[in-house]
Amino acid sequence: MESNPQTQTELRTPSLIERVVRKPLFWVLFIAFSFGYPIYKSMNRTLPPELPVIATVPEFEMISENGQRFGSKDLKGKAYLANFIFSRCPTACPRMLADLQKVQKRIKGTGHKVSIVSFTVDPKYDNEKVLFDLARKYDANPHVWTFLTKDSEEELFALYKDGFKVGVEKNPQDLFDIAHSEKIVLVDEVGQIRGYYSFDENSINQLMIDVGLLINRPTNKE
Repeated sequence: MESNPQTQTELRTPSLIERVVRKPLFWVLFIAFSFGYPIYKSMNRTLPPELPVIATVPEFEMISENGQRFGSKDLKGKAYLANFIFSRCPTACPRMLADLQKVQKRIKGTGHKVSIVSFTVDPKYDNEKVLFDLARKYDANPHVWTFLTKDSEEELFALYKDGFKVGVEKNPQDLFDIAHSEKIVLVDEVGQIRGYYSFDENSINQLMIDVGLLINRPTNKE
């Protein structure tokens, strides 16, 4: 006589796993663990250390590429990436500006929390019209990326050296020979310098990480 497969299946004793899985309590505990563990892990993870406070940039006011007064008061409450360029620069500046154009796209998701500010080191030539053309050349979003100049070269260079702690030297015999910093300076929402970064890929990637930590981490700053 042939055995009935259906009868054999019905008579087979369920395994321990099958019995456990069939219990409603198992699924309650499974769902609770699935949702609760990631939350627990995120709340108890160790965050990277705070970025160092290197210096504080003094208050300043300049003229933007749009001919408007613009300065530290307009940047209060947001982090910004400061860099130093001039329109007649034949070598490093075009490369740096092209990289900043990419950085502008990468910080798009930060909303209004991060800005880019390009300071000229050649204010006698780089008036607002020149900077306006330069900004358009690199598709600078005026709500994100601002170009600044000032009539007084002496005041500008003092701000760069004493405020941002970057070097700048001008050769009076050669209009195109201006030695200036090729670093990006990360400044926080209260005007404190938190880091210096080169324009190589690894350094810019680290800058993006540090920007994220800076704008998303609660602080006790006033």
